Amino acid sequence: MKTYSKSRAVRLPGGLSLRLDPRALLVVVLLLAGAGAAGVALIGTGDARIPVADVLRTLAGQGTAYQDFIVNELRLPRVLVGLLVGASLGLGGALFQSVSRNPLGSPDVLGLSQGSTAGALVVIVLLSGSAAQVTVGALAGGLATGLAVYALAWKRGVHGYRLVLVGIGVNAIATAVNGYLLTKADLVDATRAVVWMTGSLSGRDWEQVWPLLGLCAVVVPLVLVNARGLRMMEMGDDTAHALGVRVQRVRLLLMVSAVLLTAAATAAAGPVSFVALTAPQLARRLTRSPGPNLVPSLCMGAVLLVAADWASQRAFGADQLPVGVVTGVLGGAYLLWLLVAERKAGRI
Repeated sequence: MKTYSKSRAVRLPGGLSLRLDPRALLVVVLLLAGAGAAGVALIGTGDARIPVADVLRTLAGQGTAYQDFIVNELRLPRVLVGLLVGASLGLGGALFQSVSRNPLGSPDVLGLSQGSTAGALVVIVLLSGSAAQVTVGALAGGLATGLAVYALAWKRGVHGYRLVLVGIGVNAIATAVNGYLLTKADLVDATRAVVWMTGSLSGRDWEQVWPLLGLCAVVVPLVLVNARGLRMMEMGDDTAHALGVRVQRVRLLLMVSAVLLTAAATAAAGPVSFVALTAPQLARRLTRSPGPNLVPSLCMGAVLLVAADWASQRAFGADQLPVGVVTGVLGGAYLLWLLVAERKAGRI
């Protein structure tokens, strides 16, 4: 039997109210602290190790010139990209799972990651584009895939399992297209494409930070403003409509937001797998709260990706793995467990 934490309404000026869940708030605070601690530890990790105290002093502008270069120019952008990519994937996954009312409704399953990969491969293989052009291609591919999934799943509205099934089909098509593009690439482009497809934070700098930060600054508040409508929609379209929610308008807005977050994250770091699938589920288990758990999922995604990046650099000795390999192994194991659990529950 599921147990949910108690929540209470807090009155705000102007007649507004805010639903406050003490347990969920505690989880968010702890996850933010964990993300910050993992980020600081990751900044100090590497061939040139820097103590945590020196990292904090350097971030405050009191480090030496050498420390300032290592921390602020080389390592801080990578950590910030990891936090932003993880947060974007966690929030995007929570949106898709809530809209589809299905724990398998994540960008990895719905084909958005493969669609972004297809866009990047077109630029790499056919156009021999620059890194900036690859980013644009990945973003365009993700948006086009999201539009295709939504259009194909539409039948007097978009509903749960239809969205997932259409997404699985689109994912298979995009995977086949990606394989074909790789066979047409020369050795240099194929190597470059495979490295990008693995999903990595290596070499990320401020050029990846600012666009992703700007997108999150616009999309995240927009999503949170519509969180109440999303919570109502989880009870069913008819109930949500009766409560005054413009169901199709809110669903389209939130799905576009989720596609933008996922495509931008993929463009910044490559297709980092399974973070969008696991972060919302883990957040829900920690908060024990009904509803989409948007903010906890966002924070959980950031923690997962930074922790995975630390593991990819330090847990395998001298061998450093791309972060996508680590999330793929752990996320694949979680997906198998989730499928078994759903089957035992009779939902698949």
